[in-house]
Amino acid sequence: MEIKIGVQNVGREIVLESAQDAETVAKVVGEAINEGSELRLKDDKGRLIIVPGNALAYVEIGAEEVRRVGFGQF
Repeated sequence: MEIKIGVQNVGREIVLESAQDAETVAKVVGEAINEGSELRLKDDKGRLIIVPGNALAYVEIGAEEVRRVGFGQF
């Protein structure tokens, strides 16, 4: 799923693809905001993205979808 992270006073957003489900991501984001700790997320390529929780402007969690392979319609 696609996750977009907005950081305060930064013009560009951070965009990553993650295999984590929406509930898990929402829980981690909520904890980072409430505790003022860092937000740590891993993307599909294994990279670790760390953002200070007190610098978060917004987090957009995309809808989970099953990726289809091929050109046919199902």
